[in-house]
Amino acid sequence: MTAAVTRKLTTILAADAERFSAAMEADEDGTYTALKAAQKVFFKLIEQRGGRVANTAGDGLIADFPSVVEAVRCALDVQQELSTTDNSLRFRIGVHLGDVICDGEDLIGEGVNLAARLQAMSDPGGILISRQVYDQVKNKFSIGFDYLGERRAKNLPDEIEVFRITYGEQAAARMESVRPKVDIPRARSKVSQVWKDDFGSAPEQPSADLPAGRTDRRLTWIAGGVAVAVIMNIGSGGSFWPAWPILVFGLIYGLKNGPDLVGRKTFKSVPIPIWVLSIFLLSVNLMSQSGPWSVIPIAAMFLVSWAVSNTRAKG
Repeated sequence: MTAAVTRKLTTILAADAERFSAAMEADEDGTYTALKAAQKVFFKLIEQRGGRVANTAGDGLIADFPSVVEAVRCALDVQQELSTTDNSLRFRIGVHLGDVICDGEDLIGEGVNLAARLQAMSDPGGILISRQVYDQVKNKFSIGFDYLGERRAKNLPDEIEVFRITYGEQAAARMESVRPKVDIPRARSKVSQVWKDDFGSAPEQPSADLPAGRTDRRLTWIAGGVAVAVIMNIGSGGSFWPAWPILVFGLIYGLKNGPDLVGRKTFKSVPIPIWVLSIFLLSVNLMSQSGPWSVIPIAAMFLVSWAVSNTRAKG
């Protein structure tokens, strides 16, 4: 006789350390000590917020909470406490509300898969949440939520709406300051290997075909070349005609590759292609030495973009 399957609706928190294997190779003892210190923070705050640790493997962790609000509070508490310590490890966190299968103390199922994939999409030191979580917490915190759009997870049927939690410029600045300077492929823990298929795109990650340093240099060269051409045209009173094809090339290239070059799809809730088009219009306005006509279309694009973003975020 087949045993009955036990299910429950719960909030799942998935966490994983960034570049853990590379850190272990560089300093095994120090990284192990940092992992244990970070796990102590996780365990303490998960318990304080009424949750429990369902699974740990390597540098990964799965926890569940009866309260959506307390799960998000725990994620915020963990990231803020880790950001104020000297811990060399940074963690990605994903939070999802969904139905799961209880396998003893462990949890399995699509709800856990989605939380793990949100974690894999997150920036180091960051938190991503699903629409299901956002709807429960959007009016309960004095923090920001950036709508990142719909993402489809491989081998799962439906797209989900993804939100990034923003919780202070100082914390973000500190997390950026400790980002490793060497581009080392991120090794996955045993937990994350189970769900190794990430979403189709990673909105805040550098382009996958080039290391971060090369991506930054390519952006610098292209933007710098366009800027120099525009300045030379303006300085010559419009006689430096090569500025026009260079500017058009910059527009086409930026519209096609802008999100990959800057490592994100939006900035200040405005899509990168709109920023590219706005810079193009402003440059044309300056090179044509006419009145400030570009202000109107640029302002219109920004207002429409913000309105659409706010509408979708509020659901």
